[in-house]
Amino acid sequence: MKSELKLNKLSSVSGKVILPGSKSLSNRALLVSALAKGNTKLLNVLKSDDTARMIEALQTLKVKLNVNATTVDVTGNGGVFNEGLNTIDLYLGNAGTAMRPLCAALAVSQGVFKLTGEPRMMERPIGPLTEALRSMGLNIEYLNNDGFPPLSIRGGTPKTHEVSVSGSTSSQFITALLMTAPVCGGLKIKITGDLISKPYVDLTINLIEKFGAKVHRNGYSEFDVEGTGYTSPTSYLIEGDATGATYFAAAAAIGGELELYGLPEDSCQGDIKFLDVLEQMGAKVERLESSVVVKKSKLHGIDIDMNAMPDAAMTLVPMALYTDGPVTIRNIASWRVKETDRIEAMVNEMSKLGVKVESGEDFISIDASTRNDVVPHFDTYNDHRMAMCMSLVAFDRDVVINNPECINKTFPSYFTNLKSVSK
Repeated sequence: MKSELKLNKLSSVSGKVILPGSKSLSNRALLVSALAKGNTKLLNVLKSDDTARMIEALQTLKVKLNVNATTVDVTGNGGVFNEGLNTIDLYLGNAGTAMRPLCAALAVSQGVFKLTGEPRMMERPIGPLTEALRSMGLNIEYLNNDGFPPLSIRGGTPKTHEVSVSGSTSSQFITALLMTAPVCGGLKIKITGDLISKPYVDLTINLIEKFGAKVHRNGYSEFDVEGTGYTSPTSYLIEGDATGATYFAAAAAIGGELELYGLPEDSCQGDIKFLDVLEQMGAKVERLESSVVVKKSKLHGIDIDMNAMPDAAMTLVPMALYTDGPVTIRNIASWRVKETDRIEAMVNEMSKLGVKVESGEDFISIDASTRNDVVPHFDTYNDHRMAMCMSLVAFDRDVVINNPECINKTFPSYFTNLKSVSK
């Protein structure tokens, strides 16, 4: 039986939201802590489907973890994994932040590993990463379709420490190599093509340097990482999820005022710059030491390149219902290889409102100057961000969200939190 959640029309939001830990930082920190010398207490770890897959994988790899409500104590390996020759099966759901970095780390470990996941993960490309690893003399086989999971990996030692990788499909490929470099003798990584989602690479470097990595870089075209290994900083505090914050920031800009806790002024997450986009659109934003206050104001349409923030960019789509002109989002081809084809999904769902939607290979544009008055039943395509984005339509009318449980991937408490600050 199909599950659904009805949201009655919202008139306003007010109050405070304590943000869960960042998914991107949580999964990176879990893996790096496992590879580090020493024990690490990770604070404010996100508890979600994606992080559960990483935790299960590390436990299967015999990493000692003490998992509590919002903390995880990790006993570090002091290097790569060493699990002999019995094949270890790792099921990673649809967690790209687990699949890509683990692929690289296991390729330089000792043992035989099979990486698989849910059907959508089998459609998400990994070829640029696996081909880069193969060029280093590492042993990776595609079990079904070339360039896609599931994978069979026979761990080994790199024969070369220089590698080229395309940056045009996913920054997670570069992230995976950066995270593995300190424990495989170091790597010189050259980027071919235009690197998308650059802030996620900065986030990765910021994290691994906290664990003692030495990274020398030439902008976003070349990274030289020393083979120093990782050393635990003893504890590491994971910032609140800046991408998850975009839904509440948008809600406040549309209909009230909210204070969002867990976003420091010096946040290392690229999606924090979504607040700058809201300001361009007319919202009022006040940045405090460890929180952000967003207040309602008259919102303007925008035509913007969101290549650096593809996940946060989705939040702009329903905001078109509340702006004085169209919203056009460009350079987002990566949407098509995410949890679903997000451009196609957004066209389908926004069209249910009678608004004008145009799209192409790497853009979407919404003109909501005309619309119908139906109560839409929004399909979510098992994509957590579709569910959270379409909830913002509730400031315009009653809505029904199909399969709302898909938010468990990254933000299980989202609808509870939204209800707590809504009228």
